[in-house]
Amino acid sequence: MSQTIFDSGAPQDIMAVLANKDARVVLQERLMADHPDATILATKLNIPGPIKNNAALERLFAAGLAQLRALFPAAAVTVAATWHQPTGPEAFWVVALPADQVKRLAVQFEDATALGRLFDADALTAATRDRPLSRTALGFPARRCLICGRPAKDCARSRRHSVAELQAEISRRYWAAFPAAQEDVHAQA
Repeated sequence: MSQTIFDSGAPQDIMAVLANKDARVVLQERLMADHPDATILATKLNIPGPIKNNAALERLFAAGLAQLRALFPAAAVTVAATWHQPTGPEAFWVVALPADQVKRLAVQFEDATALGRLFDADALTAATRDRPLSRTALGFPARRCLICGRPAKDCARSRRHSVAELQAEISRRYWAAFPAAQEDVHAQA
């Protein structure tokens, strides 16, 4: 059995994930109320299975956030909060740009970088509070599956790929981004 980046970490159950989602909504609501003229960019990793956070996922998240941040004008972004929860790392930015521009940059990051494909980035405003601006509303195609390229929602809904297959693909992308990390794992084995 080959090792993956999911061989360590505290397993999370559905109750923990749902509690984190509720906390996320509360924070996003507060940020939208405190910054009514800004766009809130909420970013998290799309991680299948019970392991949602560990050192490798934190490293991946930090590297991806740096790539995403580079797409925005420095003066337009304020980091409002960064979470490092067992349910996964998340970041919340206040961005002084229109929501459609923020979402376009987020989609560019998600689609054009290997790490970006592992992220979910929502652009929120008071006007879009109940329904975040979608990729398709801006003319972009729906998110594609990491493994087969079909629409990701179709694969998720039908459970076309196992958690192990998805974790292996995420691990492959991690090791492509951080080749020395794979050498470290093999040296410890």
